[in-house]
Amino acid sequence: MDTMVTLNDGNRIPAVGFGVFRIPADGPTYEAVRHALQADYRHIDTAAAYFNEADVGRAVADSGIPREEIFVTSKLWLQDYGYEAASKGIDASLSKLDMDYVDLYLLHQPYGDVAGAWKALEDAKAAGKIKSIGVSNMTPRIWNTFVPQFDTLPAVNQVECNPFFQQKELRAILDKDNVKIEAWGPLGQGNSALLTHPVITAIAEKHGRNAGQVILRFELQEGIIVLPKSTNPERIAGNLQLFDFELSGAEMDQLRALDTGKGSHDPEAPGIGEMLLANYKVHD
Repeated sequence: MDTMVTLNDGNRIPAVGFGVFRIPADGPTYEAVRHALQADYRHIDTAAAYFNEADVGRAVADSGIPREEIFVTSKLWLQDYGYEAASKGIDASLSKLDMDYVDLYLLHQPYGDVAGAWKALEDAKAAGKIKSIGVSNMTPRIWNTFVPQFDTLPAVNQVECNPFFQQKELRAILDKDNVKIEAWGPLGQGNSALLTHPVITAIAEKHGRNAGQVILRFELQEGIIVLPKSTNPERIAGNLQLFDFELSGAEMDQLRALDTGKGSHDPEAPGIGEMLLANYKVHD
């Protein structure tokens, strides 16, 4: 299996990325990203609303690895939706990261002036500030509401995805246009019911792997880009050791059968856009 995935715009993205959601800034994110890069990750996923873009930028700069060998993603926050605000928000991300460009930039949430914000991403891509553009947290209904208004198809939709919530309906829609799913919470955000599930632990034992590695390998074989997160150096390294074993067709079917069709986050819940905007402010 190739460690890289080709997006619908022709750009290539590492199939496994390192996520930094909820890792504090001013030290911990910097250290975690340094560990990840030392462990051979070449894909780092941050966001304006994670408040740690500057730490990510410093860790990339200090790694000694050429910038073009590291795939960096960030995301625009709701506060900066609409064309003018989004254009400034993109520049603010680049400034905090201290980079000339990002490899992928996403609309973090699908509320408010999505179309205006998307146009700003398209123009920033044309200007060379962003290589690929995408969206996040779009359900099938939200996707079908907004994306037909866009001039450019998103390259990815980053959504909650794990064996208990496999996003089958969404994947059927996105596959038609070769839009890749990136899984946030690919390990169920540490859900012990998932990590100790007898089907998963039995497969893990058979392959001499841990449950997390089996889950991530399953997702990769399903064509999903995964963004595991950890601050434990051993686990950071282990989550990348996914390309030297393969799950059989029967094992894949066993894992597909674990789908409940429900996640922990419902982007269509009433008032969720307003709640997110009220609780996360990326600037005054």
